[in-house]
Amino acid sequence: MSTETVTISRLGAQGHGMAHGPDGPIYVPYALPGETVAIARNGSQGTIMSMAAVSSDRVEPPCRHFNPDGDACGGCSLQHLADAPYQAFKRDLVIEALRSKGLTPDVAPLVACRPGQRRRVVFSVRKTETGALVGFNRAETNHIFGVVECPISSPGIVGKLGAIRSVASSIASGIETFRLSVTETISGLDLAAEGVKPLGDKQRRRIIETVLLAKGVARVTVNGEILVEPQKPLVDFGGVLVSPPPGTFLQATREAEDAISSLVLAHIGKAKRVLDLFAGSGTFSLRLARIARVHAVEGEEKPLKALDHAARNTQGLKPISIERRDLYRRPLTPQEIKPFDAVVFDPPRAGAEVQVRELARSSVKKIAAVSCNPLTLARDLSILVEAGYSIRSVTPVDQFLWSTHVEAVALLDR
Repeated sequence: MSTETVTISRLGAQGHGMAHGPDGPIYVPYALPGETVAIARNGSQGTIMSMAAVSSDRVEPPCRHFNPDGDACGGCSLQHLADAPYQAFKRDLVIEALRSKGLTPDVAPLVACRPGQRRRVVFSVRKTETGALVGFNRAETNHIFGVVECPISSPGIVGKLGAIRSVASSIASGIETFRLSVTETISGLDLAAEGVKPLGDKQRRRIIETVLLAKGVARVTVNGEILVEPQKPLVDFGGVLVSPPPGTFLQATREAEDAISSLVLAHIGKAKRVLDLFAGSGTFSLRLARIARVHAVEGEEKPLKALDHAARNTQGLKPISIERRDLYRRPLTPQEIKPFDAVVFDPPRAGAEVQVRELARSSVKKIAAVSCNPLTLARDLSILVEAGYSIRSVTPVDQFLWSTHVEAVALLDR
């Protein structure tokens, strides 16, 4: 390990400051463009030792757990960057991903995310002598940093950290770390633990007793099994109430979901039949059914059942048909897509390359693509553009505040 002084030229894709070294780039966490820093260097990685020049874009982090100078929570990486350059960085992640595939469409300003909007967080949990340690992994490690506040999370989650710890303590056994997904719903918190050892009867009773004493917990699931459900968790998809299955996908913030849905619905316009691929529990399907007939396709059975139940119990919707189908192994063909006026797809981070190649061969007029990974989105869009589609707009949406993750909505037609 060596010590040297470097000047940061820009931020890398992971939010680390980048400096030019004689043998390649040097990545310095928590350093900002324009700063001159003395670093302890280990290969291409640098740790700040002192700062000779500080960027005017550096701000005081809003959370006590964000501490670039020492032991810190690793949940956020960019709390020290001012709003304007932070938002430009997020937008540039989308622009650069598109450019890497030769795409240069207009990219709208970032739809901003504000503190206190996250309704879904995933904690790491481990049993200790004093109870359960609940928090996020320290930066670059697997060690848990216990949190007592979290400015990105909704007040409904932060205000219930005590209840979350109590339930986590009743679940924890041994020294193994497990994941606890916490989702704020209309009827209370939905807690889903994964990676837990098989439970004995005594522990099951303890968990149930703890949940019944805790206020504001709607459901607790362990390794996919519902242990206790005082209230059925409910989320609102455009005025339709849905009870999603445990641990199912949900947009991280309600505000981002509304923004994305508005873009999708405006693009779909007067389409009479819409195909919703990777439909989940109906984030888009149930909104689209206000204006069009919808065919929802999803690989998992439980989200589809939740969608179907909500549709059947809501008045004023046009018909929604459902189909369970693995779109990676068996994508819809151009012939199957032919009856539809528009297609919406919102795949996992891996994107939808196999399905997109079939879409590219179809005659569907309008496509709305939603993605949490700009790189796979750019790949999928390039396939569609090569087949004759035009990108009308791309809008980056921030729902992962102070991280390097960004959502994007691309609207295409031909």
